[in-house]
Amino acid sequence: MVEESLAEAKDRMEKAVDALREDLMSIRTGRASPALVERLRVDYYDTATPLNQMASISAPEPRLLVIRPWDPTALEGIEKALLKSDLGLTPNNDGVVIRLSIPPLTEERRRDLGKLVGRRVEEGRIAVRNIRRDVQDDLRDLEKEKLITEDDLFRGREKLQELHDEYVERMEQIGEAKQKEILEV
Repeated sequence: MVEESLAEAKDRMEKAVDALREDLMSIRTGRASPALVERLRVDYYDTATPLNQMASISAPEPRLLVIRPWDPTALEGIEKALLKSDLGLTPNNDGVVIRLSIPPLTEERRRDLGKLVGRRVEEGRIAVRNIRRDVQDDLRDLEKEKLITEDDLFRGREKLQELHDEYVERMEQIGEAKQKEILEV
């Protein structure tokens, strides 16, 4: 019973770390990366569609993204979605592809992005704490129902705390790596 709860907690915490990693990939640094725009939602025939499902995205140069839609009629919608996004990039549409030039980041923008990374990491830590709380509640309920002993409850809590600490540390490391990437000139 306790091991099942811990396995579930580990799985959920792993997903929280993966979500943080994906979320931080969409924060732009000084270089072009398709991850910057691939999850951007585009209004395509009245349906919000992720950009990576309707176009190929490549980075032929360190500061340039090229978006080539599979349906040429989608160019205008992609351009509008890029303009509405919080990326601060201006698309250049030549009728066949959209080019996104990635300008170098200013010092002020780097600090703002650093704060954003800090907030996202904190949200990840909160998610892991919530998972820990949920599993602690489950363990407490199991003990009340006499399905596990009090000793099992305390051992489970200790292992759960170790898991929590491990995943929070991983999130911290991911956040620090992203901070370094942002501050890199």
